[in-house]
Amino acid sequence: MDAKRLEIARLFNRFAFGPRPGEFAAALKSSPANFKNSLLNPPVVDAGAPKEPVLADLGPRPAPKSADSEQFSQALRAQKNELTLWWLDQMVLTQKPLQERMVWFWHGHWATSIGKVNYALPMLTQNQTFRKHALGNFKDLSQAMLVDGALQVWLDGNENTLKAPNENLAREVMELFVLGVNRYTEKDVKELARALTGYQVPRSTGVVTLNQKRRDTGAVTILGKTAVMGGPEAISHLVDQADCQRFLAERIWYRFISSTQPLPKDHPLINALAGKDITQGLTTLLNGKDLANSKYSTVKSPVEWFVAVCKALELTPSQLNSFSKLNGYLDKLAQIPFSPPNVGGWPTDEAWLSSASAQFRIAFADWLVKQANLSTIQAITPGNRISYLADLLAVPEWTARTSTALGNLQNNLPRLVALAICSPEYVVSQ
Repeated sequence: MDAKRLEIARLFNRFAFGPRPGEFAAALKSSPANFKNSLLNPPVVDAGAPKEPVLADLGPRPAPKSADSEQFSQALRAQKNELTLWWLDQMVLTQKPLQERMVWFWHGHWATSIGKVNYALPMLTQNQTFRKHALGNFKDLSQAMLVDGALQVWLDGNENTLKAPNENLAREVMELFVLGVNRYTEKDVKELARALTGYQVPRSTGVVTLNQKRRDTGAVTILGKTAVMGGPEAISHLVDQADCQRFLAERIWYRFISSTQPLPKDHPLINALAGKDITQGLTTLLNGKDLANSKYSTVKSPVEWFVAVCKALELTPSQLNSFSKLNGYLDKLAQIPFSPPNVGGWPTDEAWLSSASAQFRIAFADWLVKQANLSTIQAITPGNRISYLADLLAVPEWTARTSTALGNLQNNLPRLVALAICSPEYVVSQ
């Protein structure tokens, strides 16, 4: 397998939601270094970004069976659907693909579900926070997430008071967001929960306030430090830990390089994240040797696969002929934006490769291909269509088996394209 082709294919598939037509072939004619530079230094203004939705505060839920109840429910669903379509459009159309890929990464990291939050407005605010800090400093992001209304609701921050401590947010901050498993004690969780008391947030707006009457203002001892700490001081203390640096490196490695091969203990990514600067960490990762190492494969999650297909076939999610069908296919594949299954986020790799998901993906692919303009591929002589699709989709190399299967369909354009986007070589980032 050509090492340059493999590396550039991985750059597109793992860090940019795949290429648009012509982008992969153009990158091959240049160099991996030039493409990395374009990822890390995108246009200042994102001319491709769709208009951000303006969501009204819907207020408290009316009483069941009241006159306003059905209208409220319809408005709630409409806002959720609008938000979902907007973000899918953003992933497909953005001219800052690395930034948007990191927004998706942070959504899985600080996993928050609209299923419990209920309202779209706080989820939009959280998404904006991820975009603002996507490639910035992790301490700034962590401080912003402390007062994120959706996260506070999701992890019962409203219930954490001086008289009735709730440890949910404190536990997940340590285990899943900042430090990692087995890097704290149960005492640390209890003490951090005390430091995080007093936050209140209305579900409909997600605007967080600090109620001093509900705060525990006594000294706490967290990871060996004893002091009077509120939320910001406690978060800073956690992020300053060496374990945070390693944890960040592990999570980035897990999502972008390999979920089966552990991060090497002396990997340069760890040192690059000493200051918790995400761009510096990604720069080191992109410029390293891992993306050219054939042993590190990953599987596109359903949303990543869908966005990549839309980019390759020049489809815009909000312009597809049925939102209910789109949402239904993503639901069958078990991944809808803003709806992670739990606080640990979505699974990886083989979890997306069941026989059932393969059947759903084929039906999804057929539906998408029927709405695509295939005239460019139609104009290519049948014998060259397979190699063209490899470049269109950033596939490093077709296996002999897939080449044969595609060759048998080279005169049946819709089936050929559908099979290519469902092939193992496309679903799996080799």
